[in-house]
Amino acid sequence: MLAVLLKGFLLSLSLCLDIGIVNTALINTGIRAGVRPAFMLGLGSCFGDITYAALSLFGLAVLFQFTAVRWVLWLGGGALLLWLTWKMAMAALAESRRQQEAPDYDATAEAQAWSPRVEFLRGLGMALASPTSLLWYAAVGGAIIAQATDGSALMNGLFLGGFFAGGLAWSAFLAVLAGKGRHLIGHKLALYCNAFSAVLFGYFAITVIAEGYRTLL
Repeated sequence: MLAVLLKGFLLSLSLCLDIGIVNTALINTGIRAGVRPAFMLGLGSCFGDITYAALSLFGLAVLFQFTAVRWVLWLGGGALLLWLTWKMAMAALAESRRQQEAPDYDATAEAQAWSPRVEFLRGLGMALASPTSLLWYAAVGGAIIAQATDGSALMNGLFLGGFFAGGLAWSAFLAVLAGKGRHLIGHKLALYCNAFSAVLFGYFAITVIAEGYRTLL
């Protein structure tokens, strides 16, 4: 039983270690708003990941064979990434203006304006629409998860519990790292992080849209 629990934990970490849109957003939120909002975003992503993990136990890979499902994921994931690109670009421009008007302005003072509930829902939505996560489940994770247990309710529960714990541990680690690190690195880090996030999200958007065009059209 311990082996099944550990397998779920380690498999979850293999997914979390990918520098995708969720990790990028989690680091950005930690720098801008602090540990708690960043952790709530990570917690939301854990529920998104566990949804796909549970579906994988019942043959998630089969769903990706349907063209309609792939169209929805392509359009939905592409639209989300374009929106995140625009949002981060606007945040970087706003941060740049604020620092020009008030050079001593500290973006960390805005932490109280962020809503943990909104961050939870944002994390959930990004995990469900993340192109890197979907590719991982379709190409690698789905097959591994489907064969990870003997199919019994107990083993499935242990595996999913380990999988959720792995994501939770990673989210807590990254949230603390980003949230505490912002006080050490300086207030300009928020500007750089927003700009980098916009570039990274833009790259993901182009990749997802191009791949969908190549495979679906």
